Amino acid sequence: MDFFELKGGEMHAEGVALSAIARDVGTPAYIYSAATLRRHAQVFRQALAGLDQPPLVAFAVKANPNVAVLKLLGQEGLGADVVSVGEMRRALAAGIPADRIVFSGVGKTSDEMQAALAAGILQLNVESEGELRRLSAVASALGKTADIAIRVNPDVDARTLAKISTGKAENKFGVPLDRIEALYAEAAALPGIRPVGIAAHIGSQLFDLAPLEAAYVKLGELVSRLRAAGLTVTRVDLGGGLGIPYDPKLPPPPSPADYGAMVARVTKGWGVQLMFEPGRLIAGNAGVLLAEVITVKTGATKSFVVLDAAMNDLIRPTLYGVYHDIRAVRPRPGEMVATIVGPVCETGDMFAEDRAITPVHEGDLICLMTAGAYGATMASTYNSRPLVPEVLVDGDRHFVIRKRQTIEEMLELDRVPDWL
Repeated sequence: MDFFELKGGEMHAEGVALSAIARDVGTPAYIYSAATLRRHAQVFRQALAGLDQPPLVAFAVKANPNVAVLKLLGQEGLGADVVSVGEMRRALAAGIPADRIVFSGVGKTSDEMQAALAAGILQLNVESEGELRRLSAVASALGKTADIAIRVNPDVDARTLAKISTGKAENKFGVPLDRIEALYAEAAALPGIRPVGIAAHIGSQLFDLAPLEAAYVKLGELVSRLRAAGLTVTRVDLGGGLGIPYDPKLPPPPSPADYGAMVARVTKGWGVQLMFEPGRLIAGNAGVLLAEVITVKTGATKSFVVLDAAMNDLIRPTLYGVYHDIRAVRPRPGEMVATIVGPVCETGDMFAEDRAITPVHEGDLICLMTAGAYGATMASTYNSRPLVPEVLVDGDRHFVIRKRQTIEEMLELDRVPDWL
């Protein structure tokens, strides 16, 4: 459920008309609904109420790293799953306690390890033998002990897009299952390291619980083997990945309640604190990209609706070939079929091809739905287009939580050597 709906013939975010936001901050702009973020956080936590121990739900900061969004989710009791020192600093700046922060990621630098240990975060998820040994050296030099989980690659096909599958043997993430027990024992003997558990994340945007269950069964068996070897396991990070509905015409994904019931059944008796890393599930439907129609153009074989938003603002359709619902802020009766594109100088700058939409004219406002996750955070300044603003709506009020970048600010980042 989200809080973007038609009222009096016009799309609103909660109690605010999107046309009012367009007049205030211009377009393109990302718009987030605080009520949707809160609801999704609450629904996911409620879905896990049947677990043996209270879990840690650590929002995947990569999905939406805006500090205001993180602060709101932190107030709902969520922690943060981070994959860089920048994301960690954002979570800390948002007021998320260090003991609710987990540092994941396949390529942590020594500097990032030092920063994480200095901040006193809860746990680092180790992804390789080399990373474990380097973390031992870093922690020992600082006189600290790093609580770690070792990320398992369970070789389970998540049945999702290839570019967001993370749990198959050929993927770069984690340590192969058959090497975990020896590495865990090595970790227990290393200075500066305290192994507390294992972690896994098999992919994103999953519409089937079976791959998740298969991975979790393997983790449960691994926990038993580690304990039988005399090793301590107190936490298991189950990752994230539960899908959300982008296309309203497709069957819905499993609900958080269905997922929570499966997790409770599979993990019963493990005797660990479970950890979760939802990102898209929390933020995806909580945001839209608001754009204006620059022109409606009739080509030789197609009709084109050209928006002022482009692939640099929302890369997902170009990068993954995925669907985003497209709605007019003030829909008209009838239908037109058009290819929805941006002004960037690439044929791939396309949001939808031959899509049936409400008739639109130059100057109309358009919403690209389900853009609250992996939207603004993946944006670029390609074609020297400034980064667009982000706006948070809460009831009948709205606030710019990231201002629109100016061309002057972009130019200030460039430096010209004296010899030119």
